[in-house]
Amino acid sequence: MHAWDDVAPMEAPFLYRLARRVEEYIRLMRLNRPIGIWLLLWPTLWALWVAGNGHPDPKVLVVFVLGVTVMRSAGCIINDFADRNVDPHVRRTRERPLAARRVTPTEALLLFVGLLGVALWLATFLNPFTLRLACVGAALTVSYPLMKRFFALPQLYLALAFSWGVPMAFAALLGRLPRVAWVMFVATIIWVTIYDTLYAMVDREDDLKVGVNSSAIVFADMDRLIVGALQLTMLVALALMGRTLLFGNAYLAALGVAAVFFIYQQWLIRARDPDACLRAFLNNHYVGMSIFIGILLEYIYRSP
Repeated sequence: MHAWDDVAPMEAPFLYRLARRVEEYIRLMRLNRPIGIWLLLWPTLWALWVAGNGHPDPKVLVVFVLGVTVMRSAGCIINDFADRNVDPHVRRTRERPLAARRVTPTEALLLFVGLLGVALWLATFLNPFTLRLACVGAALTVSYPLMKRFFALPQLYLALAFSWGVPMAFAALLGRLPRVAWVMFVATIIWVTIYDTLYAMVDREDDLKVGVNSSAIVFADMDRLIVGALQLTMLVALALMGRTLLFGNAYLAALGVAAVFFIYQQWLIRARDPDACLRAFLNNHYVGMSIFIGILLEYIYRSP
């Protein structure tokens, strides 16, 4: 039920009709559900703080925060556009604006192009190397929805797109990609694969019916074990990163907190209940936050 549903379309003033469209666009861009922005933003913040030695350039920080928000919204739109004939058959997605035909495909494409233009414009405030990486990131975002039709593990491809902010952050602040950037990049790819697999477990039965690929389907009854192995691998990769950066107890404590959250997620998905799997997915917000707090504290303690 929407705030404007009790107003007859022919009688509604222009401002009411405009507000209804804006409401639908907000839902289409998922701005009413910011979890995706946070999951994209946390590893980007990790990278900005490490590349900036605890003091990232304020202008670069603002550009990346805005860019993450815009690109996440654009990604949601192009994903829903590609799935507009599939989403009506999935319980969790049938009320999305495109699936419910409250927004037309033309409207969605125009909004997507506009957001993509804004994202690339923001990238022009960065150095040429970062701008080139931004173009690659845009290509990954645009092509991701097709992967669910042809690639058995689209979560891995999404992980590449969602992790692309890490090398971009290092490029923006350092103009190069040191070894630690690649370690963080790999750790982030693993993390995105983890939480998007949990997300895919929510829709596994519906995806099987409509023929959409996902890691939850490929992993089958090995899903919990494989997710657990990926969780451990991510923590090891982040520990190696911390050792390279000479991080101390604050960072190790943060990894310990992240490990506790991973254990809690394993407990949530023990029966593979869709609602519990969704809660496990959402819990990854606190994983990303914990790691960022650990990185932040390390640089605070290093300050004179």
